Amino acid sequence: MKHDKANLMYRCKVFDVWEEAVSLPGGKTIKQSWIDHKPTVAVVPVNDKNELLLIKQYRLAVKNHLLEIPAGSLDSIEESPVACAQRELAEETGFKSASLIKLYEGYLLPGYCNEYMYFFLAQNLTFEPLTPDEDEFIEVMPTKLTDAEKLLKNGEIADAKTALGIILAVNFLKQK
Repeated sequence: MKHDKANLMYRCKVFDVWEEAVSLPGGKTIKQSWIDHKPTVAVVPVNDKNELLLIKQYRLAVKNHLLEIPAGSLDSIEESPVACAQRELAEETGFKSASLIKLYEGYLLPGYCNEYMYFFLAQNLTFEPLTPDEDEFIEVMPTKLTDAEKLLKNGEIADAKTALGIILAVNFLKQK
């Protein structure tokens, strides 16, 4: 989403970095940078044993392995969030869902990025793996929902999208 007077500073496969002059209410003009990011999905997969399929993967930006829910970017404008959620789920956990329920959607970091994420609960899972992306080395960790809540409370889950996904899924499942 290019703004009229923005300059492209950097481009990669997932996002672009733009910079533009912004006029403030007092008349001063400043330069601001922002990230134009593809839409994304996050999936909370819960199997028939009431286990959440967390994934453990190394994240270079934080130089650590993190426990997360499956997530990823839409491949193109033509790919729907539901299709992307199914693809990411199969690539990262090896499962497909017969029941995807949208839990929430919204901006992740609107202070400097327009990344818009769709959160889904995935149930009725069947094993139908897809080949993971070449840079993904993922360990699937089935975790009881109550244990996932404990991991969240004691800080072992440090990823905000995963925290939100777990909270949304637990609240949804308690209301059923």
